[in-house]
Amino acid sequence: MKLSELLKYIEAKEIIGKTDMEISGLCTDSKSVEDGDLFFCYEGKNHDSHGDIAEITDCGAVAVVCERKIENCKITQIITENGRAQIALAARAFYGFADKKLKIVGITGTNGKTTTTYMLASIFKSCGKPAGVIGTLGISYGDKFIAPELTTPDPVYLHSVFADMVKSGVEYVFMEVSAHALYFDKIEGLTFEVGVLTNCTQDHLDFFGNMQDYSNCKKLLFKEGRCKHAVINSDDSLGVELLSEIKGSISYGIYNPADVFAVNFRERLNGTDFVLNLFDELYEIKLCLPAQHNVYNAMAAAACARLLGVKLNVIAKGLSELKSVPGRLEHVAKYNGADVFVDFAHTPDGLEKSLKSLKKLCTGRLFCLFGCGGNRDKTKRPVMGEVAAKYADFLIITSDNPRYEDPYDIISEIEAGVKPSGIRYVTVTERDVATEYALELLAAGDILLVAGKGGEHYQEIMGIKHSYNDNTVIKNIIGD
Repeated sequence: MKLSELLKYIEAKEIIGKTDMEISGLCTDSKSVEDGDLFFCYEGKNHDSHGDIAEITDCGAVAVVCERKIENCKITQIITENGRAQIALAARAFYGFADKKLKIVGITGTNGKTTTTYMLASIFKSCGKPAGVIGTLGISYGDKFIAPELTTPDPVYLHSVFADMVKSGVEYVFMEVSAHALYFDKIEGLTFEVGVLTNCTQDHLDFFGNMQDYSNCKKLLFKEGRCKHAVINSDDSLGVELLSEIKGSISYGIYNPADVFAVNFRERLNGTDFVLNLFDELYEIKLCLPAQHNVYNAMAAAACARLLGVKLNVIAKGLSELKSVPGRLEHVAKYNGADVFVDFAHTPDGLEKSLKSLKKLCTGRLFCLFGCGGNRDKTKRPVMGEVAAKYADFLIITSDNPRYEDPYDIISEIEAGVKPSGIRYVTVTERDVATEYALELLAAGDILLVAGKGGEHYQEIMGIKHSYNDNTVIKNIIGD
């Protein structure tokens, strides 16, 4: 593609140099530059790539989009206000505006994004509509699966995936849109058929600093012109705010008035039944996923699907055919007559929802094994300890991904929220040892929730990623 053609879609303040050369690729990583690339510079938190100009020129870049004039630059410069936003706009054009050939649903929220995308994929599979999923657990469409790196991929890769989805016959895309993606303008230029807010509760305060800024970032998904329809949780405080601001938005909820709501719950360890009222159409829904928070996810998915033209009976069929979502209150084993669940819950709200649901269904003792990630929001550690102590009968506090922090310090901060409750607990730094210890405590009727670890298949300790997966560890211990 000619740079001169690509420049039609880049908001440039000034252009220095020729623009008639061919652009063979787009790049944001100075270590990955190839001949003919257009490179994008921007100032990040830890690195300013404007200083990499000599390196990227030597590697074959033919032009650079930058946020300020670079001295001694031997290649064409396109100077712009916001380098990150220009990456998204340029990537759309470079990959032929593939997003325009797809119907994209964007889902934001602290919890529930992944499950809602999986529910939508199951619904559209039921009605024979080819769909793709992009999110925390990876990218999947057709017979392809791409392992996860980021919840919302960076724009160049995201639009290359859209282009391949179009080639593969995909019609619908259900993607998670993280707060970080919104903050960094990764979705600039996209128009969503439907935008969804699942909820907004404490997370990522290490980055955003406070709940107001975090909430404001979530609201960016719904800025004017970005979503044709908005589906909003009416039982969430940010949801209530958005519903008052967005004309024509669709609400779903259980406790506050809503366009889509659920009644007559029957909860089981292996699922939840309820009656769905979808825009005044009624249908009994049988989920294979336990807990009330999955009812919320199902309502969000149902509202989206209906807006996209899917009939209610097909929606119900698709929801019932989804047997599980990895790490989302996932039943992974029976041991000594007890049930063992793995949940990636890494926020106070996520942990509370899972424990509260299991507590109602537990006929014995409820055990919870969890930790908190290092070099992340420290303020939620005692809060998660307090939440776990409120619902569990016994806690095993252990490591998550300590990263560059001392695991003992993380555990100590969790303990600060546990101790006032007087609940019995132990601390075991090694997660696999903690898991084995927890399993041996179980008896008939008990439930063990192993939480917090996340979907990655490793533990990160002092910069080294050690292979680790809760499900695999549990199954190896019990010999399954």
